[in-house]
Amino acid sequence: MPKIPINPVGSAAPLAPYSAGVRAGNAVYVSGVLPIAADGQTVGIGDVRTQTRHVLQRIEAVINAAGGTMADVAMNSIFLKDLNDYQAMNEVYAEFFPGDPPARFCIRADLVKSEFLVEIASVAHLT
Repeated sequence: MPKIPINPVGSAAPLAPYSAGVRAGNAVYVSGVLPIAADGQTVGIGDVRTQTRHVLQRIEAVINAAGGTMADVAMNSIFLKDLNDYQAMNEVYAEFFPGDPPARFCIRADLVKSEFLVEIASVAHLT
């Protein structure tokens, strides 16, 4: 099965050798998305809500470019710098996944730069 890299317009340049997403059959794998603007600057320094919104909008851009919607997301892997931000992250997260939310896990992790508060990777299955 061929894989198709997905790098939507407006995505920040990757910090390492990877694609923003890859479609393989009806599955879309979205790389861990960080709060980085297209110009390479960190979005919402110190504000987990702003960072979460930006990250989920970038995930949505990858899913849309692959021909899907956020309703197709089956699994999210969430990494938080500080678990004290869990409630605030969830408030924004719920806006993107009303109704039947996808499976997920959330762990505390040291992220690639100290100003990053959240990173999310997703898997979607297009219908």
